[in-house]
Order: sequence, then C-alpha cells, then structure tokens
Amino acid sequence: MKEIKVPELAESITEGTIAEWLVNKGDQVEKGDPVLELETDKVNVEVNADTGGVITELLKEAGEDVEVGDVIAKVDETGEASGNEDDSSGEDASEEKPDEGEQEAKEEKTEDKKEEKEDKKEKSSDDDSKKEDVIATPAARKRARELGIDLSEISARDPYGRVRPEDVDEHANGGSKEEKKQTSGASSSDKKEEESKEEFSKPVEREKMSRRRQTIAKRLVEVQQESAMLTTFNEVDMTNIMNLRKERKEAFQDKHGVKLGFMSFFTKAAVGALKEFPLLNAEIQGKEVVKKKFYDIGMAVSTDEGLVVPVVRDADRIGFAGIESEIIRLAEMARNKELGLDDLQGGSFTITNGGIFGSMLSTPILNSPQVGILGLHNIEKRPKVMPDDSIEARPMMYIALSYDHRIVDGKEAVQFLRRIKEMIEDPYDLLLEG
Repeated sequence: MKEIKVPELAESITEGTIAEWLVNKGDQVEKGDPVLELETDKVNVEVNADTGGVITELLKEAGEDVEVGDVIAKVDETGEASGNEDDSSGEDASEEKPDEGEQEAKEEKTEDKKEEKEDKKEKSSDDDSKKEDVIATPAARKRARELGIDLSEISARDPYGRVRPEDVDEHANGGSKEEKKQTSGASSSDKKEEESKEEFSKPVEREKMSRRRQTIAKRLVEVQQESAMLTTFNEVDMTNIMNLRKERKEAFQDKHGVKLGFMSFFTKAAVGALKEFPLLNAEIQGKEVVKKKFYDIGMAVSTDEGLVVPVVRDADRIGFAGIESEIIRLAEMARNKELGLDDLQGGSFTITNGGIFGSMLSTPILNSPQVGILGLHNIEKRPKVMPDDSIEARPMMYIALSYDHRIVDGKEAVQFLRRIKEMIEDPYDLLLEG
C-alpha cells in the first residue's frame, strides 16, 4: 500500500485547501495522473499520484485544509479497479447453484468478510473523525505518537487551531495556565460567533471564504499595520497619448498582432521614473534597504476569486508590443486559473488600473514587500486652463501613488508621480526612449 502526500509546493507555501478530488475511491490511476486540485494562497495546483494502482482510501474531503507532507490518499499497487468486482459478482450470479456444503462454506466466508468490513469501517470512521477534528503539523503528530498522546485532547495556542510540537510537550507536562485561558477564550469567542449568527431576524446567506480571499484579507490588513503607507495624487492630460494611439493603432496592430493600449505607456513611464527614484523599486529586509536593479512590474488582475498580481518580467528590456502581449497572456491565465507560482512572485513595483471599472479616484494598498504601487483611474473630460488662459475640455485621468514612508519621503513620491505625468503627457519622447 502506497501513500499519496501533499508535495512541496514552494518555499512560501506550506498548506492549502482541497478544492476538488479528481478521482474516487476504487478508481485506477497511473503514476503522474492528477488526483486532486489544491487551492493555495496564490494559485490552484494539481497533486499527482506518485505511483500507479487503485485508490483504496481518500483520507481528506473537499474543503479540508492540508499541510505539506500530509497523507491524503492511499493506493494499492496490486489492486484492480472496483468495476472488476461488479463484473465478477455478475458472473457468479449466472452460475449454477452450488451444493449444500459449498453453500454453507460460502455463507460463513461472507459472514466473516462482513464482520471484517464493519470493523474496518468503524476503525476508519473513528480515525477520520479524529483527523477532521484536529489540525496538527507533521512534527506534532510524530511527537504525539512518541508520547502516546491523543491529539484531540491537546489545546492549541495557534490562532488557527493548529497543534504544534510545543503544544504536545506542554500537554505532556500537565498543560499550562495560558492554555486554559486560551481554551476559555476560544469557547467564549465561539459563543460570540454563535450569538452573532443568530442575531439576524431577516434571511441571510453564509458562505465560507476561499483560501485565496482569506489570504488577501489577511495580507491587506498586515500591510496597513506594518507599513507607514501614504498616498499622493496628480492628474494627467491624456490628449497627446490618445492622439498618438489613434495615429499608430492600425499600423501597430498589423505589425505586432496586438493593440497599442495605455498600460504599455504607463509601464514604460513607471520604469523610467523608477530609474530616477530607485527607493520606490526597493524593499525593507530587517535593518537593510534592498534596492532592486531589475524592473519586474506586477499588473493587478481582477478574477472571480479575488485580485491576483502576475508579473511582467524585465519590463525595461521589452518593447511596447512585448508588454501588451504579456499583459494579455497573464490576464487570460489568471481568469482561467492557469497561473503558476513563478508568474506571481518577485515583482518589484505594481500598477493597478481601477479605471476599467469606472473608478474616478482611489487609494491603492501596497503589495508587500514592495514599497510603491501606481493606481490608474478612468478618463473623463474636465475643464482645463491652457497656457494662453483659455479653457478647454480635455480628457483627464487622476493617478495615485501609495508608498511606504519608512524609506520613501514625500518629496521623492511627489516627484516620482510628477515624472510619470510628464512622460505620459509627452508620449512621443517616451516611445523614442522606450
């Protein structure tokens, strides 16, 4: 009997939620066949069978959280698919009735098998219920086995209820006051939760947050707690860039097979401004500021399951057509849930475009550990005073820069955003320099 375990996914990912089983108990699988889809903080990944055979047990259900190294299924390498049993039973039914001695022996055998099956069922259901009740790290499970302790009796200090090795040791030593406090705190919080569930007098609908949505919520709160985030604003006259796109769009599409959009202009402008103000392309690591000499620009993409930020690599080295193609490719992959971890990691700066949904003005939240994010908004005609004091209706866009004030001063942030404005308002130079 072989075990299927949750494999190592990436350095930053240690757990996930089973989104869907792709096989059933009794199914025949080959080595490398996908057996389930695992939802992680960043992407959905398929877990494959390490060996061929018949699935004899599914130890976890869809919706359950699992950690790297957890056993999730068992495979019998010598077994046959459950369909064969049905065929053979059909054949037996069509055979002639055996004599009395044979019939008695068969009945006894059947009774034994039934009892054996019931014992197994009882045992596995007990094990399953225990596994469902207790979430523990592999190291904690091992320690509990060594000490002969039932994991269900241990109070976890982890806010997510996960039992760790130190919890096992404390339980072995008779527990601690802190554990008792936490247990009573947990029960009171459970009571509050139950009360809050009953406080609605009118119909409501409840649904569990997806792992990705939980992670997004947690990280957005963390960013606001751990960084000194400020936002500065400016506005851009889009007249010249719109005229340039109008002039070049057909020739550009004929040559490159993609449309010339606004995002490639803003990406190139952001790269140019980052080169002039390198602290916005940096991050804080402990007591050090790490200035990045590469320009991997994250592009926020909205999906049904929440916002993801795939990365356009080496945006300083590829042209406008390359940026537009890459944005289209990554957006399609994001919506089809095909993004890999490599597509999402390692960005140095992010651009988010709320304008496509009609946003006029917003304060984008930093994509940690980055220290800068550029927010774009919708284009609207507004009156603008021209150099000769005349007033014209011009297509204007508000742009926002959120930044971490711990390493970026207000002066640099304002100048950075003004530099973006200058390059967008003079796109011909930007094209030549791009």
